[in-house]
Amino acid sequence: MIKEFFDQFPYILVGLEVLYLVGIIFLAGKIIMDTKNTGKTLAYLMLIIFLPVIGIIIYFVFGVNYRKNKFYSFKIARNEQIYQGVSAYIRKTHYKTLKNHTEEIGQFLTTVNYLYNASYSPLSPGNHAEILINGEGKFEKVFKVIEKAVHHIHLEYYIYDNDGIGNRLADLLIKKAEEGVIVRFLYDDMGSGKIGRKLLKRLKEGGVQLSPVNKITFRLLANRVNYRDHRKIIIVDGAEVFTGGINVSDKYINPNPIQYWRDVHLYIKGEAAFYFQFLFLSNWIFATEKIPEISKLYFDYKNKEEGNSLIQTAASGPDTKPSIMLSTASAVLSARKRIYIVTPYFIPVETVLNAIKQAALSGVDVRLMVPKSGDSMVVNAAAYSYYEELLENNVRIFFYKKGFIHAKTMIVDDNFSSVGTANMDVRSQELNFEVNALVFNEEINDKLQNLFHEDMNDCEEISLESWRKRPKTKVFFEHLARLLSPLI
Repeated sequence: MIKEFFDQFPYILVGLEVLYLVGIIFLAGKIIMDTKNTGKTLAYLMLIIFLPVIGIIIYFVFGVNYRKNKFYSFKIARNEQIYQGVSAYIRKTHYKTLKNHTEEIGQFLTTVNYLYNASYSPLSPGNHAEILINGEGKFEKVFKVIEKAVHHIHLEYYIYDNDGIGNRLADLLIKKAEEGVIVRFLYDDMGSGKIGRKLLKRLKEGGVQLSPVNKITFRLLANRVNYRDHRKIIIVDGAEVFTGGINVSDKYINPNPIQYWRDVHLYIKGEAAFYFQFLFLSNWIFATEKIPEISKLYFDYKNKEEGNSLIQTAASGPDTKPSIMLSTASAVLSARKRIYIVTPYFIPVETVLNAIKQAALSGVDVRLMVPKSGDSMVVNAAAYSYYEELLENNVRIFFYKKGFIHAKTMIVDDNFSSVGTANMDVRSQELNFEVNALVFNEEINDKLQNLFHEDMNDCEEISLESWRKRPKTKVFFEHLARLLSPLI
């Protein structure tokens, strides 16, 4: 019937075709003007040209930053408002630490200065830092620290599941709230889809203040890429912090050895908690659109020095400069001996990729540890497309076979370590709220270095020769996935 109609009125079909072509031209212009990332621009252009109608739908669902104005007006203004209240302390702490610890910072001075100038992040002295292995090492420590809280507990998580660990932590948070401790809980509405209304209701009725960072109304139409809160942060009494790759979920304590999860978290006690507090309160105000009464107890940490770690925080998000991406590249280019990187997803931006290749070709021992099999076929294929290029440039690559390695760590030489929430992919380094702790301490570096060598026992190193023997059809699929990597 439709065919007969257009046969009778062919000029209508021609008109629709012209309108569609004009629409595609205007949409292409919008994509070029609105999308800063070149790879993402090309990917969206390919979609609307080679997938008529479907490509346009995909772009409007996943590509348009509908919340951009909200992020870039309200949140930045609130960030600045909080910063003004603590700016004097940040400046004083940073420059005093720089003056007194020049030797420990060494060749990473450029990285430290960049983070301070780009995101107000101070270098803080006298912190105790402790590496926590897997959920088994993290959660018992978390429960002990939270049990002792007297003023406030702040949590911010990408994934919070309604399971054994999730309910055990919820019970403790409710208990502390009933004791009069202020408990605030931020969660990502996409990542924490399994938290469930009943658990959220129980927490709220138990006195826990809570909010999603970015509310999702229609999950099926949600923009899963842009502006997810991927951070994992706990702050207790403005003095103790947990951060790293481990979400609140039973799978991280490995109840099933067949589905083994390998991860790393960091416990900090000391002045480094100051900046984590700044990040949390910035997101809390953005999410709730309410400004709490911020007493000195949130920021006025005056205990004696807890340890000998210098710590600086690299944080990224839609409201900040790409601090994690550029500080990572800066640290990599500062390497003289070794770089050990562990990441579950390796789809790097060009800046970081080129820095890694340059370091390896200059004689630095560069090693990359990734899962042999990822949790996404397309993401895994996109990552595979980079490995031949890395192998050609002297980077050693290790496939972790014991389970899924989810840690996000990097060590450079003997003194620099990074532990945090950011994967080495486009989403983490350009779109999500992320946070990495940069630790200047030989003991922490040595611990992570030994851990890397232990994990190598559960790895398979790949060679350039064997990698080139993969089937051409597989290589083609990997490069196709790489073209789409800015969108995944």
